[in-house]
Amino acid sequence: MLWTRWLVLLLCWGVTSGEQQAEERDVALDEVRSDSRRQRSPPPVEPLDFGFVPAAVYDTHAYYEPGTIGILFHVVHAFLYVVQPNSFPKDLIVKVVQQNKGGIKLEEWRKPENVVLLLQWIHYESGFLICAVVGIVFVVLTPIIAACFCMCRCCDNCGGEMHQRQRKNADCHRGFFTASLFTTTIFIILGVLVAYAANHNISSQIKNTRRLINTNMRDLKTFANNTPAQVEYLTAQYTTAKNKVLSDLDNIGPLLGARIHSNLEKEVVPSLDAALRMAGAMRETKEALENVSSSLETLQDGMGKLQASLSGERASLSNTLSDPACTNGAVSQTCSTIRSTLPQLGINADFSKLPDVSRALANVNTILRVDLSNIVQKGYASFNDTPALVKDQTRNIVSALPRVKGMLDKIGNEIMAFSKMFPVEASLANFTLFLNQQHKTIESFYPQVDQMDFYRWIGCVAVLCAVVLVLAFNILGLLCGTCGYDKQATPTTRGCLSNTGGNLLMAGVGFSFIFAWVLMGLVTTMFVVGGNIEKLMCEPLSNRQLFKIIDTPFLVHPEKKNFLPAMLFQNPNIDLTLGVMYRECYENNGLYHALQLENIFNINSFLNRTVYNKDLGKVLEGVKVDLKNVALLEQVGRDNLMNFANSGVGEIDYPAYLTELNKGITLVDLLSFCSDLEEQADQLPRGALENALKGHASSIRSIHREQVVPLEQAMVIITT
Repeated sequence: MLWTRWLVLLLCWGVTSGEQQAEERDVALDEVRSDSRRQRSPPPVEPLDFGFVPAAVYDTHAYYEPGTIGILFHVVHAFLYVVQPNSFPKDLIVKVVQQNKGGIKLEEWRKPENVVLLLQWIHYESGFLICAVVGIVFVVLTPIIAACFCMCRCCDNCGGEMHQRQRKNADCHRGFFTASLFTTTIFIILGVLVAYAANHNISSQIKNTRRLINTNMRDLKTFANNTPAQVEYLTAQYTTAKNKVLSDLDNIGPLLGARIHSNLEKEVVPSLDAALRMAGAMRETKEALENVSSSLETLQDGMGKLQASLSGERASLSNTLSDPACTNGAVSQTCSTIRSTLPQLGINADFSKLPDVSRALANVNTILRVDLSNIVQKGYASFNDTPALVKDQTRNIVSALPRVKGMLDKIGNEIMAFSKMFPVEASLANFTLFLNQQHKTIESFYPQVDQMDFYRWIGCVAVLCAVVLVLAFNILGLLCGTCGYDKQATPTTRGCLSNTGGNLLMAGVGFSFIFAWVLMGLVTTMFVVGGNIEKLMCEPLSNRQLFKIIDTPFLVHPEKKNFLPAMLFQNPNIDLTLGVMYRECYENNGLYHALQLENIFNINSFLNRTVYNKDLGKVLEGVKVDLKNVALLEQVGRDNLMNFANSGVGEIDYPAYLTELNKGITLVDLLSFCSDLEEQADQLPRGALENALKGHASSIRSIHREQVVPLEQAMVIITT
C-alpha cells in the first residue's frame, strides 16, 4: 500500500520531537492492554471431579523369583540352546496342521509336500534326535556289554591273570585310573546334588501352587464382592456430570462469552493495537511534516540571501585583487592563487526545486480532526463487552433451566433403570457360590496331589539312592584299594583291605550295569519330551509366538477365520484373537475392552441413545450468539485510515530531499577558505593589500556565522 512508503521514512526522521510522546503513548497503550486483559480474563474452568472408583486390595502376586536355583535354570536354557539353536518353527507348524486337518495318516506322508515338511521337521529336531540316538545306543549297548562281562567273569576269563608282572608304567596306569574314577565320581555327586535340589524345588512349587490357588480364589471373590459397589459408584457419577451441566448452563453467558473472547482476541487485539499505534503515527507524521515545511521555507529564503552575499563578497574580493600592488613579482603569484579560488565562493545545494509538502500537511491536519484513538478505545470496550452480550443473548437458556433439569433427571432415571436391568448382585452371588464350590472341589484333590507328589519324590529319591549306591561302592573301593595297596604283595597274597577294595569296585561296576541303562532311558525320554515342551510351548508362550499360530485364520476351524469370536459371539469375522486378548489382560485393561464385548452390547451406543434427547437438543440448539453489534472499528475510523493512506504522504519525492540534503550548503567550507585566505595574506608585505584580504576573510566568517550555520541547523531538523 502507499502509506508503507512514508512509514519507512517516518522511522528515519520522525523521532526528533516525538520520542517523549512515543514513550508516553507506549505507556498508555500498555495500560489499555492491561485494562482490557483484566476485563476479559475468563472465569476459571473447574474440571469434573469424579473422585476415585472404589478399589479392592488383591492378594495374588504374580512375580516369581526362583532364587539360587535360577542358576540351574540358566544352565538348562543354555544347554537347550546348544541342542536346539533353531528359532520357533511357526510357519512349519502351520503348514503341518493345515495339510493334515483330518488327522495324520501314514499313507499321506508319501506325498512330496509332506515329505518336504518331514525333512524340515527332522532338520529342526536334529539336536534332540542326536541326543535321543546317543541315549538309545547307550540303553541298547549297556545290557549287552553287561551280559558279556558276566559271562567272562563266570568263565574266569575276566579280571586279569592270577600272577603279577611289574611294568615300568604300572604306577602311572594305576594313578590315571584312580584319578579318572575319582573325577567321574565327583561329577556324578554334583549331578546327584543338583537332581535332589530340583526334586525338592518341584515339591516346593507344588505346595506354593496351593497358596496361589487360594489367593486367586480370594481375589475372585473380592472382585465379585466389589463389582456392585463399583457399578453403583459409576452410575452415581451421572449426578456429578448433571450438576456440572446445570451449573455451566446457569453461567453460560460468562463461560461462553469468555471462550468466544479468548478465541477471537488472538486476531482482534493485535489489529486494535495496530490501529492505536497508527493514530500515534499520524500525530508524528504531522509534526514531521510541519518541521519539513518550516525548515524548507527557511532553507529556500536563506539560500537566496546567501547566494547574494557570496556573490557580493566574490566581486569585492576580485576588485581587491585588481590592485596595482598585485603586479609585483612575488605578490602577483599569491594574488593569482587567491584569484583561482574565487569560483569556490558559491552555493552547492538548490532547495528551490524541492517539492512542497503543504498539501500533504493539510490533508494530515484534516485527518487528525477525527480522534482515531478514541474510536479504537471504543473498539476495545465493545470487544470486552462480548461476555455481557452473550449473557444477554442466552437468557432463554437460563430461563429454561427447570425444563432442562427435568430432562436430565429423566435421563438419570433411565441410566439407573438400565443398571438395574441386569441382576448383577444375584449373578455375582451365584458366581461366589460357584467359586466356593469349585474351591472346595479343588481342595478335595489336595491330599491326592500331595500323595502323588510324595510318590514322585520317593521315586526320584530311590533313583538317586541307586546312583548314590554306585558312588558309595566306588568311593569305598578307592579308599580300601589305596589304603591296602602293597607293592610287594602278589594277587594271591594281598591283604584283606586291598581285596575288599577290588570287590567293592566290581560291585560298583555290577550295579552300574544294572541301573545305568534304566536311568539313561528315563533321562533320554524326559529330556526329549521336556526339551520339546520348553522349546515348542513354554518359550513361545513367554514371547507370545504361540499365539501367532493359534490365531492363524482358519487354522483351528476350517470354516471360521477367528475361532475366539466365533465361540463367544458366533461371528468369526470380528478381529479378536487370543494374542490380543492376552495382551489386553497383561496390560490390566478391562474385560469389556479385552473381549470386545461391545459386539454383544455397545454401551457407548446405549449412552448416546439415552443421553441424546430431542427436546434437550432443541433447547441447546437455541443457543445463538450474534456478534454483529460488536463494532471493533467504526466506519469513521476505517475511513480515517484510508484517508491517511491516500493523504499524499507517500507521494512526496523523498529521494530529491535526500539528494539535496546530502550536499553541502556551499561549494567549499567557508571557514577553511578564510583560513587559507589569511595564510596567503600573511605571505604578502605589510600594507593595504594585506589588510584588505584579511578584511574579506572576516566578512566571509561573518557570512558563515550569520547565514550558513542557521541553514545547517535547518538541514539537521529535516534529516532527523
